[in-house]
Amino acid sequence: MQKTSDPACSGRIPFSFELYPPKTDADASALSTTIEHLAAVGPDFLSVTYGANGSSRRSSLDVLSRILRTTNVEAMAHLTCVGSTHDEANRLIREFLDAGVHSFLALRGDPPAGTKEGEAFLGDFGSAAELVQLIHRVQAEKSPYRESIIPGIPAARAVTPGREKVRIAVAAFPNGHPRSRSSAQDIDTLLAKQAAGANLGITQLFFHADHYLSFAQRAREAGVLFPILPGIMPVTSPARLRRIIELSGEQLPSDLSIRLEVEPTKEGQREIGIQHAVDLAGRVIAGGAPGLHLYAFNEHETVLEVLAACGLLTSPVAAPA
Repeated sequence: MQKTSDPACSGRIPFSFELYPPKTDADASALSTTIEHLAAVGPDFLSVTYGANGSSRRSSLDVLSRILRTTNVEAMAHLTCVGSTHDEANRLIREFLDAGVHSFLALRGDPPAGTKEGEAFLGDFGSAAELVQLIHRVQAEKSPYRESIIPGIPAARAVTPGREKVRIAVAAFPNGHPRSRSSAQDIDTLLAKQAAGANLGITQLFFHADHYLSFAQRAREAGVLFPILPGIMPVTSPARLRRIIELSGEQLPSDLSIRLEVEPTKEGQREIGIQHAVDLAGRVIAGGAPGLHLYAFNEHETVLEVLAACGLLTSPVAAPA
């Protein structure tokens, strides 16, 4: 593993991780270990995905609650518009808030399998911006004011206007949303999400630093004020790369694809994927990225090796067994 010496990829650069709910008891046990390792390095937050139509509602909440109960890390809940009514979304947001979750990633979501072109699939929400507005509205109704202790007066509380601010992230697409008509529309969509109250962006996967950097610059010039975190996943096998391309609709990165395909060993492929992620992280940070968001694939070893190679961890990471 080549460790970067770029000073832009050293120091306290914020980072975060994405996880998904486990499907089996064995997966749940392994995820507990992963959460422990990821939390130990001090991420800004751990986000947990949420299946369309509530397919992982209970397991998502279980993972979020475990993060809040066993770590000091902020937990971010994913929410999607797909197939959701206003009442269902309202109840779910309240459930997350009651559990102690104050960070959300509001997503439009992908159409269910078998959805035909032009067929409606979003439910009551026309866009992620509407979901952002609902999160703020539910939070305002739940906590319309703040209470603080008055020194020297037992049991007395001062009431002040305002409420605890929620963090609401939204998706950003450096290479365009699959259903977008133009790059200008992608920026306009981000501006609409900002107007609705979003205060953080997290990008879809990309494979070349220039794609993120040019997108972030165009967004800033258009008036997007919130930080946009680059989303990076170490791609450690040809099969994983093919699956990512299938799910994201991104163009196949031929250079990475060829290197993975010609490497005969799994360990060699893993090294190639990690080094690609390290190089990508170094370039976007050098270009001004406000942090890193790493798609962990519910494995801690690989993403921690990326951070270590970037000089972002205070202690070395042991190689996986």
